[in-house]
Amino acid sequence: QAHLVESGGDSVQAGGSLRLSCAASGYIYCVGWFRQGPGKEREGVAVIDGYGTKTYADSVKGRFTISKDNAKNILYLQMNNLKPEDTAMYYCGADSYRCSLRGDYAYWGQGTQVTVSS
Repeated sequence: QAHLVESGGDSVQAGGSLRLSCAASGYIYCVGWFRQGPGKEREGVAVIDGYGTKTYADSVKGRFTISKDNAKNILYLQMNNLKPEDTAMYYCGADSYRCSLRGDYAYWGQGTQVTVSS
């Protein structure tokens, strides 16, 4: 069983930066960030597996960086050069076995809202 709590969402202007955090408890193999914008399906943003391998969606490569503090069990998402299309509810997801941007994970946080204005 894992428990995830996100924080760090805010409203920013285009070109700005935000850092999201996800505090995790319990055993997890893979953890990542997903988002769901208005009227859109949830999509994978970035994931990191137990070996430290990172996978990013094409839409965020070069702008977003996923990292994990293993000592504190906190996952981060540094988001730079934000665009209005990044506006979404961002969720932290985790699983004990699977690791992909598909997001078929067992555990989810409650989400944190990111709004980017032009």
